[in-house]
Amino acid sequence: MNDGDGTLAANAQGRQFGPLGTALVIIPTYNEAENIKSIVGRVRKAVPEAHVLIADDNSPDGTGKLADELAAEDEHVQVLHRKGKEGLGAAYLAGFRWGLERDYGVLVEMDADGSHQPEELPRLLTALKGADLVLGSRWVPGGRVVNWPKSREFISRGGSLYSRLALDLPLRDITGGYRAFRRETLQGLGLDEVASQGYCFQVDLARRAVKAGFHVVEVPITFVERELGDSKMSKDILVEALWRVTVWGAGERVGKVTGRGGQARRTPPGSD
Repeated sequence: MNDGDGTLAANAQGRQFGPLGTALVIIPTYNEAENIKSIVGRVRKAVPEAHVLIADDNSPDGTGKLADELAAEDEHVQVLHRKGKEGLGAAYLAGFRWGLERDYGVLVEMDADGSHQPEELPRLLTALKGADLVLGSRWVPGGRVVNWPKSREFISRGGSLYSRLALDLPLRDITGGYRAFRRETLQGLGLDEVASQGYCFQVDLARRAVKAGFHVVEVPITFVERELGDSKMSKDILVEALWRVTVWGAGERVGKVTGRGGQARRTPPGSD
């Protein structure tokens, strides 16, 4: 997606940002045959100039075959077939590498189940004109969740709050997975070092972006609980997230005491 006339955009801090370029919406799938046609159609309608990459983990329900059919009908849709179910983080990392190799200017994370509404994607892309990374946030003013049980909301809010405090991050929704990255941001996050999954994967990328000095903003979204298919959330994902965030937080505090800190800060592009 291009920035209108292609001129530089600036944020409130006076930093200048170049044009966005073409956006690639990465949609990981595993058994999403009931949802994939609908979500791709909604993305193509919401942002017609965007491209879609379906990263399918060899779904036994035929999602990959449906994805191939969509790609055959629309040159803006591509499919990345993976050998098996390796987790959300691995699927996104594969999608990021695929997109970076093909010079996409923006890479977007989006769930296949409709919980991330494609109709809100233009808002994320508009905010990205003055940022390095935009998070679709449920927990900022204007953000909300629909059809979630209170127990699920408690876990999500609690996970974001714990991560925020443990890692000293100025973000409200650290575990959310509706995000838009500039390509330069992803290139500066050390993706080869990322091994986390699920909630933890999202926390990891957010903390890396903040610690690296990138400008991260949150925009409100309405998160809608899936109507079809099964959630991929599990106890193992939650346990991994709690353990890793605790380890990262302890490392940050030890680094401050020893004077070595955590991840080194960098000078964001365009800040000279």
